[in-house]
Amino acid sequence: MTAHPRLSIGLPVYNGEEYLAEALDALLGQTYEDFELVISDNASADGTQDICRKYAAQDSRIRYIRLHKNIGAAPNHNYVFTQCRGELFKWASHDDLYARDLLRRCVEALDERPGIVLAHSGQAVIDENGQVKVPYEYGIATDAPRAPERFRSFLFAPGGDDFYGVMRSDMLRRVKPHDSYHHADRTFVAEIVLHGPFHQVPELLYFRRDHPTRAERANPSKRSRCVNLDPRRAGPLHPTPRLLAEYVGGFVSAIRRAPLSVADRRACYVHLAAWMTSRARPGAGERVEDRAPVDPAGLTVSVDALVAGREGRQA
Repeated sequence: MTAHPRLSIGLPVYNGEEYLAEALDALLGQTYEDFELVISDNASADGTQDICRKYAAQDSRIRYIRLHKNIGAAPNHNYVFTQCRGELFKWASHDDLYARDLLRRCVEALDERPGIVLAHSGQAVIDENGQVKVPYEYGIATDAPRAPERFRSFLFAPGGDDFYGVMRSDMLRRVKPHDSYHHADRTFVAEIVLHGPFHQVPELLYFRRDHPTRAERANPSKRSRCVNLDPRRAGPLHPTPRLLAEYVGGFVSAIRRAPLSVADRRACYVHLAAWMTSRARPGAGERVEDRAPVDPAGLTVSVDALVAGREGRQA
């Protein structure tokens, strides 16, 4: 690892022993190597610490930080970013998989397009065994030149998981940190999309794992998900109506904070009002990966062939 790595990867984790080693192998086996991997262990009570220390001893690009108590998923995501040094940044999940060229292709996209603020790739949802469960198309016009157009498409179009894209760190420091109300990740990315266009690498390189212990599955109610994001959300001061109201307020805050002209800001508010009206439709807020599995017949990609292992690598 160089003294000042170009890219920082922040990996927040809590009790991730089941899939963590696979994720680390996929990240450390990337064809792009100029990165640091900062792991923030949220006081895990399983074998996560042992796995992290083993990998850190083998690869100098890893910095392992263990928190003394569980501060919640959202504060841990924010904290690990503060510990990173690269001009580019990516959050990584302990249970996802990454094709060998994911980082290289995203960094190349950012270098070739100075005006974009985030680069990601084609995506699919995989099951606990790494088999493709839900391949899906990216239908969001995040590459549109005008902020209101990107924002409207982000509100209404399906697909995408840009929270895990490669971003410019200086831009990320200007947006409000990730919060812990219902769907706070959506309002977080919404503010980013108001700062500039995204680029989607037209290759299937990112695999988000869906499994019974995934946070969204293990915490089926809105309140339990928010408490998982931040334990301070527990108790009567944070009822579900408040968590929903904060969700809408997060979009309002994103529009207010973003570097927009008066006309563009007004247009974004109009799009937000239309989106709020549309929420009355049943299933309107459903995420792609939360829908019933589809038949992946015809998808010819092999996850095992795309994802790198560490055999033969030197620390």
